[in-house]
Parts: sequence; structure tokens; C-alpha cells
Amino acid sequence: MTTTQTLELLAPLAGVLLPLEQVPDPVFASRMIGDGVCIDPTSQILCAPLAGVISNIQDSGHAVSVTADNGVQVLMHIGLDTVNLAGKGFTRRVKEGQRVEAGQPLIEFDADFVALNARSLLTLMLVVSGEPFALLVPETGLVAVGQSLLCVTAEPGMAADEQEQGEALFSKPVTLPNANGLHARPAAVFAQAAKGFNASICLHKQTQSANAKSLVALMALQTAQGDIVQVSAIGEDAEAAIQMLALLLVEGCGETVAAQVDRPAEVTPVSSASVLRGVCASPGSAFGQVVQVAEPELSITEVGRGEATERAALERALLQATEALQALQTKTGGAQAEIFRAHQELLEDPTLLEQAQAGLAHGKSAALAWKQATVATATLFQGLGSALLAERAVDLADVGQRVLKLILGINDSVWDLPEQAILIAEQLTPSQTASLDTRKVLGFVTVGGGATSHVAILARALGLPAICGVPAQVLHLAKGKQVLLDADKGELRLEPDLAEIEHFEASRQQQVLRRQREVEQAQRAAITRDGHHVEVSANVASLQEVEQALSLGGEGVGLLRSEFLYLDRNRAPSPAEQAATYCAIARALGGERNLVVRTLDVGGDKPLGYVPMERETNPFLGLRGIRLCLERPELLREQFRAILGSAGLARLHIMLPMVSLLSELRLARKMLEEEAQALGLKELPKLGIMIEVPSAALMADVFAPHVDFFSIGTNDLTQYTLAMDRDHPRLASQADSFHPAVLRLIATTVKAAHAHGKWVGVCGALASEALAIPMLVGLGVDELSVSVPLIPTIKATVRELDLADCQLIARQVLDLEDAAQVREALRRYPAVAVETPLVVEN
Repeated sequence: MTTTQTLELLAPLAGVLLPLEQVPDPVFASRMIGDGVCIDPTSQILCAPLAGVISNIQDSGHAVSVTADNGVQVLMHIGLDTVNLAGKGFTRRVKEGQRVEAGQPLIEFDADFVALNARSLLTLMLVVSGEPFALLVPETGLVAVGQSLLCVTAEPGMAADEQEQGEALFSKPVTLPNANGLHARPAAVFAQAAKGFNASICLHKQTQSANAKSLVALMALQTAQGDIVQVSAIGEDAEAAIQMLALLLVEGCGETVAAQVDRPAEVTPVSSASVLRGVCASPGSAFGQVVQVAEPELSITEVGRGEATERAALERALLQATEALQALQTKTGGAQAEIFRAHQELLEDPTLLEQAQAGLAHGKSAALAWKQATVATATLFQGLGSALLAERAVDLADVGQRVLKLILGINDSVWDLPEQAILIAEQLTPSQTASLDTRKVLGFVTVGGGATSHVAILARALGLPAICGVPAQVLHLAKGKQVLLDADKGELRLEPDLAEIEHFEASRQQQVLRRQREVEQAQRAAITRDGHHVEVSANVASLQEVEQALSLGGEGVGLLRSEFLYLDRNRAPSPAEQAATYCAIARALGGERNLVVRTLDVGGDKPLGYVPMERETNPFLGLRGIRLCLERPELLREQFRAILGSAGLARLHIMLPMVSLLSELRLARKMLEEEAQALGLKELPKLGIMIEVPSAALMADVFAPHVDFFSIGTNDLTQYTLAMDRDHPRLASQADSFHPAVLRLIATTVKAAHAHGKWVGVCGALASEALAIPMLVGLGVDELSVSVPLIPTIKATVRELDLADCQLIARQVLDLEDAAQVREALRRYPAVAVETPLVVEN
């Protein structure tokens, strides 16, 4: 039998006591972080309200947590937005892990400085571990430091829940955008979101990890802007958890971050009388007639027919909604199914259900109680300043409407639509989008929504062109009006003339026929009109992609990204698993095709949760690729052994990433030779390096005698040559691989390789751009390793070329000033006048 204990908390400061509702901060006022009190201080030393251990004290000195022996955790937060002071005005008197007594000074602060430089001096004392408490003083009024303030009821000896068993899933690494890392406010938003999942969830920073559902544990990570973190989860809803929480981190966890400001999607669309502009949510184009769609207003009775009756009505509707969402998951599959799985989780959210039950207890009808609960929660999501939570609010509105109709007995009928419909709406819900009849609907336009919304994801899956963020005047377009939707440009043309319509139809038909012809001829070799053969291989990360590449005419694998075996898991793949994967891929290719396996390329933007790495100021210039593997040689040796197991099944090549020094190549070759000898192999596979850093390109003549081939990674080569982060929101468009500086390094590499009889491939994104093919062929590149869906297009482009013409244009572009001039020169080249379809490679 468990006996309850009471614990008194003392006032940590002297000042005026205020209820949390009066705190001008929605995260604190809504008790998202925890329940407690607020003090407007008149003293300048924060003291311990209880005896315990300092479980966390922020480097900036503005917040501290104390944990009692019975597990009660209390967070004290001095002022609002004081994290921005970066420690100025605060003096810490204790350190993390130190035992303190009640009343002991913890932090001294300069009240005048803080008051002048922060939003407020209001100081919070919150019971973040969730125990109930009672106030021992009036709700408002003066309190003295050390005065008994709260009485907390605690239950000692409660066993911790057993941890989930199973394989942990990991998110992709996320670079924290928050100016001050995960301090109290964003950490609380993150923890609250994590609590919505059943899975055991952790947040990882280098070798440290924290329970994602614990605010104190998250703050103890002491994260900073630019830190790379990962979310891991174990449990039935682990996949949904890491997707949602990783995106929440990217969005800033309720804080406005620079990445949001820089987004083109946030720019107010500019429109003219004949063209309405928005943001592309799903690419493509369509010509059709306007159909305005909207949800009818529902009539809701306020007073219920008795709590038991209304409770039964709500439970019946929730069950029916769950069954409908499960059916949608089965129907859609993949990423689309995850959307409706998230909807189902909202139906099971305990806070939402408790709010609705409270309404029933007060005599409200099931419809009104449910509507008020969903609207209140959606409003909270929208008010937190996060695009992700705003999207979650849309999902909640969709779920809310679904249940509401079931309570009221209204059939969710499919819209009666004419042929060739372009739907216009204030906003579509995911449920409405998933149920669209694509035989009648050609595309849609909405005032609300975003390019990364669930509706946009569903539109892309359905192949429907769509734009969002269009001015509200679109809602007044007449039914049946003929419009031209060009989603690629984010435009709705209201008065398309006959010439525009004819040009649109002709271009669309031409592109369809061209793609059909390319696929039909995909198995033909990529040989120029004057007989020069260029090998077109595939960039792959699975056996499934290899099989798809072969069906589309791939002549081999020019880049097998071996890290696909290592990412999104909590332990390294076993040697047997690695070897089996490489052998299966090699067998699929056969003995006449190349298999180029890139050794583990992690670090930088791709850390591994189970490989401890120290924090790096600039991980892109740190332990990446071959550098990391040489620091942990057993990791590389194990991979070599697994790759060598496929020798003889295909023409095996091994490629080392991020090589910048000849000594790195020599050391790796020595290790490869030792492992091959231990396995009794008489012949080594071909060994090459990626050309990704300028030093390797400039010294290609020095590397060439020691390698069997080069493969140029244009993405990183561009990034390092131009000193521009390829993922930077403002610089990404300028980090263009068509820049003459990058092209000159490619030319230097090819010249050095051919002088020593070695071949050169390009496996970066540049090889997948049809516009670049004449230039790369003219520079002498021997192999193009491309995105799988684009293999037919690239092969067809090569077959339209003449080598002599390519060599001429290659010489010309090397002397141009910038990437824009290079692109313009290549567009004038007749073989690439027809644009190829856009294929996004993940």
C-alpha cells in the first residue's frame, strides 16, 4: 500500500504573488510547462524552495530545476525572454548535481538590468513533475522569501513504467534553429507534443540523450542554436512520433526562427486582374472550369438529453470515426496513411477527451461538448506561432468535423462535381482531398494551407496540381469559369486566351509523348550520333531501387549509398546483414555490370546516434566520410569485409568519400588489402575516390596513379568551392553546380584521370540535369550516375548529341562569368531545348 506524503514549497523570492493566467506568455499561462505560481519579485536572490538536487541549471543562469528525494521536480524561471540575455545580469551560486537545502541561495540577478533588457521580471515556480498541490496563501498579494507557499502531495515508491522493448527508430538529424536552443518555452512545447505519443521517446545531442517527455531532462541537454539533434522512439507509434517531433524541431517548437522568415512560401502573393498567384503545393498544370466548394454550417443543440445518453452518442461517433480512418489508412498507404494515423491518434488524445467529458458533465450536448473541446485545442495550437502546430490544428479541425457529423447523423457525402473541375476553396481538409475523384478533378486552389501541409502531400500523391495561399478574391470566381492552373509557377490564369490554351495542351501532350518514347527506348545504349558511348548508371540506396533502375535501362550502379544500412536505427547493422545486402544487389546486377559501393559517408549533416561524436562548430568541415571511418578503423574494416563478400557477383568497385589527402587514400587501401588477404581473395576490387573537395580536384594528377577511377560529387564540390551551404535558405539558389569554377574543377579532374588511363564519373545532382549533359559529355566525363526515374531521359539526351558540338560548348562555358550565363548558353543548345520533367530525389 502506498502512503501519500506532503511537501511544502517555500517562496523562492519576495514579491507580489500572481496567478499563472496573468503571465503574458501563452506557454506559461496555459500550464504547458507545469502548474504553479508567479511572483513579481522585489528581492534579487532566487532561493531553493525545497531540499533536493540541482537537476538542471541553465548556462545563462535564468532558470534552475530542483528535484526532491521523492521525485518532485520544481522549475524556477526568472523573467520572460531572459534567455536572450545570454547570462548577463545573472550569477549562479550552485552547479548541476549539487545537493541544496531549502532556502539556500541559487541564483543572484541584477533586477534593474533584467527589467531594462528583458520583456518582464515575472518569475515562475512550477511543479513540472505533475503532482497536485494546494496554495497555502491567498492567490494574490505580498509574499516573503522563505514563506510557505505550496503544499505538494507526493506518492513515494512509485515504480517507473517499464521501458518499451524493440528496435528504436531515429529521425534524420535536425539542426536546431532556435536562437537560444531548447530553453523552457520551446522545450515545453516539444515535451507536450511528445506526451501525445505512447512510444518511449528520446532526444539525442551527440553522446547525450534525454527523455523527450521531461521538460527538465530536455533543458539539461543545454542545447544551443546550430546543435545537431535526433529524435528516437520505440513503440507502436514510433514512426509517427519521430516524423512529427523532428518537424516540430525544424519549425522552432513554437518560436519564430529565421528559417521561417526566409521561406518564400511566407511571402504575400502578388496578383493582377487576370492572374492570381500563390505557392505551388503540388506541381503540374490543368485547364478546366471553376467549382467552388465549401462545408455547410452544422446546426448544434446546446443542452444535452442527459449525460449518459450524450456520452453514448459521443463514444459511438468516436468508434465510427476510428473505423473510417483505419479504412483510409488501408486505402492510401505510405506517407498518406501516416496522415490518417495521426488523425486517429488525435481521436485518442486524453486531454481532448477529458475536455469533452467535462462538457458532458455540465449538461452540454455531445455535439457542443466535442466541438468546444476541438476548437479550444486547435486555437491553442494556432496561437503558439509554429507552422507545424498550425498544421496540426487543421488536422484537428478535420477530425472534429468528422466526429461532429457522426454525432449529428449527417452522411459525409461525396461532392457532386462536373467533369474537368478546378476546385476552389477556403481550405481543403486531408479527408476531403483523399476522397477526390481524380477522373473529374483536375486540380485545386486554396486560400489557406501551405506547400508542406498534409493536403499538399495528398495532392502530390494523387498527381493533382495545386496551389495555396491565393488571395481571397478567388472565392468569388463564377462557377463554370474556364481557368488555366499553372501550379509550377504558382499561378491561376483567369483569362487565358486561345493561344495560351493551345500552347498548354500542345506542351503537355509533347511532354507525355516524349516521356513515353524515352521509357520505350530506355534499354538502348546512350551513344551520341557520332558513336561516342557514355555509361548511364544509377544512384541507389536499396535493392528495390536497383531493380527499378535496371527496368528503366540503367547500365549499372554508379553510387550505392551504403549509409542506408546504418541510418535510422539504434545500433550498427551486423556484418551478416551488410554482406547479405551487398550480395543481393550484386546478384541483381550480374557479372557484366558495375557496382560502385561508397563506404560509409556519415558525419556532418548525417550523424549516427550509436557512434559517439564530439560536438563540432562546423560539422561539414569536421569528421565526415573517410575521416570518421579512419578515426574508427574497425567500422571501416567491418564494412570492407562485408563488401568484399560480393566480389565476383558483379564488377565490384569501392569508392571512398570526402578524401582530401593522399595519406587517407593510402591508409584505406592498406586496410582493404589486409582484409582481402584475410578472406583469401586473389584479386582486389577497383578502388576509387569521390572528388568532393577542391583540394582533391586540384591534385587529381597526384591522386590518379593511386586510384582506379574518380567519381565527382557535384553537390559537395559546389558547396566547398563556392563556400556556400547548399541548404542555406538564402544561398541555396546561388550554390549552383553550373558555376564556371565548379566546371573548371571537373575539367581538371577529367584531364588528370585520362592522362593516367583512368575513368571519371559524375554521381552528383548535376548528372541528373538534362541541361548539363552536353557540357559534361564535352568535358570528357565517361559515366553519368543519375536519379533512377531520370535514367531514360538522360540516355535519350545523350543519343541526341554530337560529341564535337559538346566539346565546343564545353570550352565556351568554361570562360563565362557565372552559372546564369552557363545555363543560358546551354539552353540555346538544340538537344536540350525541351525541358525534362522534374523528379525530386530524396
